Amino acid sequence: QVQLAESGGGLVQAGGSLRLSCAASGRTFSRYGMGWFRQAPGKEREFVAAINWSGGSTYYADSVKGRFTISRDNAKNTVYLQMNSLKPEDTAIYYCAARSVRYYATRKEDYDYWGQGTQVTVSS
Repeated sequence: QVQLAESGGGLVQAGGSLRLSCAASGRTFSRYGMGWFRQAPGKEREFVAAINWSGGSTYYADSVKGRFTISRDNAKNTVYLQMNSLKPEDTAIYYCAARSVRYYATRKEDYDYWGQGTQVTVSS
């Protein structure tokens, strides 16, 4: 069982940056593939970025490629999402997710555990 807690969301102007963190409970964090998803009002939850167990492999949605960076620190049981050059269309609730497989996935159905989410609002 893994519990996830996101932090770092907030209000930022277009062009600004935010760094989201996701702290995981448990001693087996390094065995999990991790992902970030987001959900805007009235829209489906969508994939943003994912990372494998070691941090050596990452994958991004086209909409955030080149602007967002996912990373993890297994010693701290934490995964991060550095978001730069933010746009109003990035406004959403951002969720951290974990899957009981070491490799990442891009479908939300492939993840076993979810955090409560953190709100990111980008003003124009």
